[in-house]
Amino acid sequence: MWEVYEFLARGGPIMIPIALGSITALAIFFERLWSLRRSSVIPETLMTGIWKLIAHGEHDKALAACQKSSTPMARIVEACLRYRTLRRKDIKEAIEDVGRQEVGQMGRLTEALGIVAAVSPLLGLLGTVTGMIQAFRQVVAASARGAIDPSRLANGIWEALITTAAGLSVAIMAYLAYRYLQGRTNRLAAIMERRALELLDEVTGVAPDGPPPETEKNHSAPTKGAAEAEAAEEPA
Repeated sequence: MWEVYEFLARGGPIMIPIALGSITALAIFFERLWSLRRSSVIPETLMTGIWKLIAHGEHDKALAACQKSSTPMARIVEACLRYRTLRRKDIKEAIEDVGRQEVGQMGRLTEALGIVAAVSPLLGLLGTVTGMIQAFRQVVAASARGAIDPSRLANGIWEALITTAAGLSVAIMAYLAYRYLQGRTNRLAAIMERRALELLDEVTGVAPDGPPPETEKNHSAPTKGAAEAEAAEEPA
C-alpha cells in the first residue's frame, strides 16, 4: 500500500486535485446509484394502492396518499389528481411540468461526473507539462556544470507521465459512471411518463386508443336525412 502511495506521490502536486476528483466521482456514483433505485423512484406498492383508490373514485384519498410520499412518481400523480377538474390538455401540461422538474432533480449530481471526466485528463496533461519543464530545467542546470546524466532526464520524464496516466484513469471511470447513470435516469423517466399517461386516461375517462365519444355517437346515430337518402338509393 505504501509503495502505491509513494508511486503516485511522484506525480507531484497535480495529483492532489486528481485524487479529489476520483473520490468525488466515486461518492456521487454510489449516492446516485442508491437514490435511483426503482423502488425509491416508482414505489410499486404505493402506486398499486393509489390506482385502486382512483378506480373506486376515491380521488381525495389517493391525493392524500401521494402527499405523504416523497417519491418522484408520487409527486407526478399528485399533480394529475390536483388538477383533475381541468381540461385534459391542462392536466397533461401540469404533469409534464412536474415531470421535468423531477427528472432534473434525479440527474442533478450526475453532471458532476461529466465535469470530473472532462477535467481529469486536462489536469493530468498539466501535471505532465509542468513535470517535463522541471525535468528539463534540471538537465540545463546539470549541463552548466558539465555533467549530464541521461538517466536523470528519463527519471523526470516518467515521473511527469504519472499524472497523465492517473488523469486518464479517473476520466475513463467517471465517464462510464456518468453514461450509466444517464441511461438509468432516462429509463426511469420513460416509465414515469408511461405511468402518468395511463393515469391521465383513467382520471379523464378517455381510452387511449379509442375514438372520441362525439365520433362514436355520430357514427352510431345517423341523421334522418341520411337514412332517407339511403332508402331512396335502394333498388325497388
